[in-house]
Amino acid sequence: MPVNDNVIITCALTGAGDTVRKSPHVPVTPEQIATSAVEAAEAGAAVVHIHVRDPETGDPSRDPRLYREVVERIKETGTDVVINLTAGMGGDLVIDPVEPLKELGELPGTDLVGGLDRLPHVEELLPDICTLDCGSLNFGDNLYISTPDMLRQGAKRIQELGVRPELEIFDTGQLWFAKQLLAEGLLDNPTVFQLCMGIPWGAPADPGVLQSMVNMLPEGAQWASFALGRMQMPWVAQSILLGGQVRVGLEDNLYLGKGNKVSNAQLVERAVRITENLGSRVATPDEARQKLGLRPRS
Repeated sequence: MPVNDNVIITCALTGAGDTVRKSPHVPVTPEQIATSAVEAAEAGAAVVHIHVRDPETGDPSRDPRLYREVVERIKETGTDVVINLTAGMGGDLVIDPVEPLKELGELPGTDLVGGLDRLPHVEELLPDICTLDCGSLNFGDNLYISTPDMLRQGAKRIQELGVRPELEIFDTGQLWFAKQLLAEGLLDNPTVFQLCMGIPWGAPADPGVLQSMVNMLPEGAQWASFALGRMQMPWVAQSILLGGQVRVGLEDNLYLGKGNKVSNAQLVERAVRITENLGSRVATPDEARQKLGLRPRS
């Protein structure tokens, strides 16, 4: 597997985790998220991956108005960056461990909607990329739901919209099913995969596991991978050495060194340094668009 000599860096800006209270650098409001996106792009990110949060509480949100404001603010700056919107929100199901059918869907933390109901902001804004989380998972202590039928519906609608899905893969069975979507004609080439490592209880951040998942990818696929926490930067090197793209950002990691809380731009700067130290160069947004089969910049 050749080393990737032209590396796309994605910055995952804020995510949906309970990180707002853990670091002052995690952006919350649309203005903060957009500013962080511009700073990450200026630092070398070709792609920004965007979640939104309730501006008052910092809790994760699916509100299309918040996505619209973030995207508009980025575009108003004239910054050239590929927009990647999450479409994974709406799959959280909290279950009582003793009485699993008790108040099903009513426990705090549950946010479960159908596959198409996870896409209104994608339908409105038509980003370059949106994510498609390719299966259900024990996501930490909770359950993330994305059934095969939900995925078929979502993939078909994303295909109709002309948006490129980034296939979020948290375990090997999800990769198997993503290849089934391709076989059924619900995905277009080039397929784009994000191999998500170290999320309890999905694929562990183990180089051997990553290698096996890369070996399973369909021919011609573009792929990136990331790992959580202190493994984020080692995983930049790991991905490049196996021929892939990389992802960093405050969605996945808050630190550079013990106790050193940093910004998205600082995480991107470190990823740029690792990339260049390996003898590779950082891809521009236009190069990323070409690699990933995206529309030219409008």
